[in-house]
Amino acid sequence: MERRESRMSQPLDAGSRSVENGRWGEDVAVAALRLKGYIIVDRNARPCAGDRRLEIDAVAYDREADTLVFVEVKQHAGRTPFQRRLRSIDKKKLRALRRAFGAWRRVNRWNGAYRFDVVEVYGSPGCARPEIDHIEGVRIFGPAERFVRWR
Repeated sequence: MERRESRMSQPLDAGSRSVENGRWGEDVAVAALRLKGYIIVDRNARPCAGDRRLEIDAVAYDREADTLVFVEVKQHAGRTPFQRRLRSIDKKKLRALRRAFGAWRRVNRWNGAYRFDVVEVYGSPGCARPEIDHIEGVRIFGPAERFVRWR
């Protein structure tokens, strides 16, 4: 029986290159946050042992705002003038992030202020000056619930 190659097949090193670029992007993002005065509390946190998809790239503490910051890092090879910010965070990713943040807060019993930031890193390993776009206070949760008072 003849074996057909999948149209979706990738070279063997494509996955490892992607992982390497992602780690590099996270290292660059964490270094940028430290330069801004943030304290890194946790990296690559997996609050749910049963679900490996739920991962928080970085958890940092913003001393100026007295706020815990959950950080999602996105690494891109380059930037074009037609790209929109936050383009790689879709509904499925948002759902996973919401679950991960809720689980992290429960496990660590955090009841204080928190926010969600995205750090987009443009460049790749070996790049002399990567471009960093730190987007603070990204709204990942829906609008606040409205309560109706019944008389």
